[in-house]
Amino acid sequence: MRILVAVAFALLSAATAGAAQKKPAPPKQEPAPQVKLQAPADVLSQHVKILASDEFEGRAPGTPGEEKTVAYIAEQMKKAGLQPAGTNGGWYQEVPFVETRADQTAAMEVSTTRDTAKFQPRRDFIAWTKRTTGPTALLNAPLVFVGYGISAPERNWDDYARVDVRGKIVVVLVNDPGSADPKLFDGNAMTYYGRWTYKLEEAQRRGAAGALIVHETRAASYPWSVVVSSWGGAHLDIPQETSGATPMFAEGWITTGMAQQLFRLAGQDFDSRKAAAAQPGFRAVPLDARASIDLKPQTRSFTSRNVVGIVRGTERPDEALVYTAHWDHLGIGKENEIYHGALDNASGVAGLLSLAERFAHEKQKPKRSLIFLAVTGEESNLLGSAWYARHPVKPLATTVANLNMDVLGAIGPTRDIVVSGAGKVPDLETLLAKFAATQDRHVEGDAHPETGGFFRSDQFSFAKAGVPVLNARGGFDSREHGRAWGEEKRRDYTANRYHQPSDAWSADIDWRGAVQDLDLYYAIGNELADGKAWPRWSERAEFARIRSESDAQRGIKPPEVKQPEAAPSIEPKRPEIGAPTVRPFPNRTLPPEMMKPPEAKPAESKPPEPSVAKPAVPNSPLPPE
Repeated sequence: MRILVAVAFALLSAATAGAAQKKPAPPKQEPAPQVKLQAPADVLSQHVKILASDEFEGRAPGTPGEEKTVAYIAEQMKKAGLQPAGTNGGWYQEVPFVETRADQTAAMEVSTTRDTAKFQPRRDFIAWTKRTTGPTALLNAPLVFVGYGISAPERNWDDYARVDVRGKIVVVLVNDPGSADPKLFDGNAMTYYGRWTYKLEEAQRRGAAGALIVHETRAASYPWSVVVSSWGGAHLDIPQETSGATPMFAEGWITTGMAQQLFRLAGQDFDSRKAAAAQPGFRAVPLDARASIDLKPQTRSFTSRNVVGIVRGTERPDEALVYTAHWDHLGIGKENEIYHGALDNASGVAGLLSLAERFAHEKQKPKRSLIFLAVTGEESNLLGSAWYARHPVKPLATTVANLNMDVLGAIGPTRDIVVSGAGKVPDLETLLAKFAATQDRHVEGDAHPETGGFFRSDQFSFAKAGVPVLNARGGFDSREHGRAWGEEKRRDYTANRYHQPSDAWSADIDWRGAVQDLDLYYAIGNELADGKAWPRWSERAEFARIRSESDAQRGIKPPEVKQPEAAPSIEPKRPEIGAPTVRPFPNRTLPPEMMKPPEAKPAESKPPEPSVAKPAVPNSPLPPE
């Protein structure tokens, strides 16, 4: 169904809508497109209902659920009018996966000179291994507490200073020191150093035999049940053909209770050691304890698929804007329960298909190409988008931006739209703010930066490659019920449905806010696709340097050095975005409000995340949440 409607009008109240149904308003008060307003929400709901149904079996890669999912997406892209842009001219981009499935009955034995204790899987810990060859048993490995497990020279912080962890198991805290002391790192805003992925990668780079992350609900931003559901099954990775790193024997999570007991066995107090780890100058503490576990992994290799469609540009086809949403979820659980993944992320795929159809049906085709990419493996550390970043359809140097959709808003119209990683790409946020104002909305930074949301979805794969990114969605300041109500809905979803079988489709889900958000994504894409502007990272953003290395391929000259005596101003070398001279959209179907954008409002920003002075982050077979 074609979505060429004025989504910006979706904020009409239910009472107004009801009145319109009973007694149509005079033509001058009700523009013709308004009669189709309900259609986009209906389309979103129908896509989600299908993708999150039992028939699709939770959409896990490498299962019959994948076969049904990618076939459905390809079929919908074809119906929408896209052209295939995958491998060999088809709809699919093949992504090689290696799956390891550890023995989830294997207990972990910890022994000290004082006592021995056995810890049980799922109750006390979740562990896995990426080793596919050679020995897999971890026997009597010494334990070392390395605090937050961070080595950040630019912050004068090194938890690995003066300690050799080769052949040992590191015990590491989740998040970063800013979660304990707001004066450290970026305070409450999690940096990449706080992500579990970084901690495991750093431990592996140091030659550790294993790594155990201590789970705490507040610091991790999700409860232990999410750890069990996300990491308690098979683990995926992309084959590391060129990696010289040796996978660890065991990596995973332990509960706070297990950490406390483990430290007591070693004659230490966990709480005091945790407090010390948040102090500058912390030094790693060897524990008088050794651990043993044999996960006996079973492995298999298979090919998963990204689904790729394109609207080719008429003038500059190698310049492309990429819309993304991940199609995968967690599949079928240990008790044969289906993890439906309605909001996460059937909703994002529904948005992707809706935008694809809208652009494909325009009579005036864009000057730049538009790529619509449904990726695999997001729940396993962004594997599908990472693969695309290595093998892009159009060069990344001439990829204008990535606009990602991960969990669309489901609480109805909101006054706010929230940017994950606010302040990193001001040009895109300026466009977002300009069009949000036409909906009487404003842009906010993430109200919960402690969750590290910017690093947890597919835009991060593009960001690491230097491509400017935007991940935005409706916030929680409900227009009809207020912010407190919206925040309660957020808490309820995180506690009771996120990565649980209960994240299922319901006719009661209110998609009106998601419809508005998609209209903003359409307006931004429309402007960039017909323009010549190249969005830029903030100068302080950790990815700005990577992008600048390819400036010449975009026709951008290095900034000219201005001599002190030179009076005349220098013309800008790059087109500016969001300036008052930004033209409207004569070649697209947009509501009247968006044809006359108001003055741009500055988006709220927060300090950028730190630059990770490490090698490129290798892929990991673990879920990102």
